[in-house]
Amino acid sequence: MQGNGEIRDITDDVNKKVQKSGLKNGVVTVFVPGATGAVTTIENESGLLKDFKELIEKWIPAEKEYYHNERWGDGNGHSHLRASLIGPYLGVPVMDGQMMLGTWQQIVLIDFDVRPRSRRVVVQMMGE
Repeated sequence: MQGNGEIRDITDDVNKKVQKSGLKNGVVTVFVPGATGAVTTIENESGLLKDFKELIEKWIPAEKEYYHNERWGDGNGHSHLRASLIGPYLGVPVMDGQMMLGTWQQIVLIDFDVRPRSRRVVVQMMGE
């Protein structure tokens, strides 16, 4: 991923894993390892994605000085805070073999780091 708040829709990838597993009723969990990545749901619509990025910038501005940057000098203190705010984990109920997402609700992976990096997503299912 390219970092800097890139948002990638991973709904189809997660759904394929659910379908392949044969899970009928339970929960699918989605987790991104790493301290600057996050997972959440949102309507994957260009205007809303811009609104989301603007909101994150207002809450945790990239240009502010952070104590993390003073210690490590990597310039990604804001990346860690943004990822912590959104979180690395999402649980979605599965009923009758279908994820219980709303009509306009997609699962997205967000890379908040300041440089491109490879991201791994862990998908785990429990149920029957």
